[in-house]
Amino acid sequence: MRARIVVLACFGVTAIALFAALARPARAAGCSGPLSTCINDDTLWPHAGPAHFVAVGSAETISSDHIGFGLVTSYLSRPIVLQLASPGPHQGSADNAVDDQVNGTFLWSYGFTSRLEVDLALPLTFGQSGTGLAPVTGGAGLKDTAVRDMRFGFAYAIVAHTHVAPDTSPLGSLGIVARFEMSAPTGDEDQFAGEGWGVWLPSIAGDYRSGPWFAGAEVGGRLRPAARLEDARVGSELVGALGIGYDILPRELLAVTLEAWALPTFVRPAVTPAEWQVSARSAPVRSGDLAVQLGGGGGIPLDGSLPITTPRFRFTLGLRWAPR
Repeated sequence: MRARIVVLACFGVTAIALFAALARPARAAGCSGPLSTCINDDTLWPHAGPAHFVAVGSAETISSDHIGFGLVTSYLSRPIVLQLASPGPHQGSADNAVDDQVNGTFLWSYGFTSRLEVDLALPLTFGQSGTGLAPVTGGAGLKDTAVRDMRFGFAYAIVAHTHVAPDTSPLGSLGIVARFEMSAPTGDEDQFAGEGWGVWLPSIAGDYRSGPWFAGAEVGGRLRPAARLEDARVGSELVGALGIGYDILPRELLAVTLEAWALPTFVRPAVTPAEWQVSARSAPVRSGDLAVQLGGGGGIPLDGSLPITTPRFRFTLGLRWAPR
């Protein structure tokens, strides 16, 4: 009971911070114009709680009256590149507004029941380099670190996913989870780390396991006003992610996964950030409650080139404690 009171208090403070941030119209007004920095340059928004993939949401939730936590770090290469005009017949030169970047997302979750989980995500930029908009506006470049938009919400297991050892489930096991999250504009919007408004994040995820094989999928949206940077516009997006994995060693001692995700936008001109990643995952203790995952991949040029917020390549390292 005491733990539930503490969790409710924490989420109450988070909700107050969210509404306070939403009540600052001047900030959102500063995000208008053709050179807005109110764009989140990192499209990987990991969920709290259990996870077998990096981007695909899990269909498992935290056990009742248990607390989970984690840290997912990510290195991105050139997620935002500007095309600067130059005299002559050439198209211009490329400028790395965000060149190298290391982000980390601290994750917390709490199981109110065996099916209902509440989540909190606090992303930060640990280090970055790049010119920002300085070559265009003449202002300052990027700072070394930045605060990013926090997120919070809940997950509910529509079809409870039975947690059993892979080699004891030859007939397969299915799970489905519905999520609803929000982001608060608490980040540094002049660092491509936050947006001038909150973002609504509904989604539904499912996964299926049969023997050593498992697969997952998630579909959802990120609903927000549009921001413009040069000829690109970032607004409301459809989010789709798909992954497949195989347990090399039993009892989740070692598994490999392959996944991909894409975010086609609803605004014009349309851009579709997309990435793929291959990972190795190990959950050696506590029946898989403690897991570490290391992966790497890159952008997918669906339109022939990598659009804005799509890095050339990405490496991730995640550590999670998620009692199931």
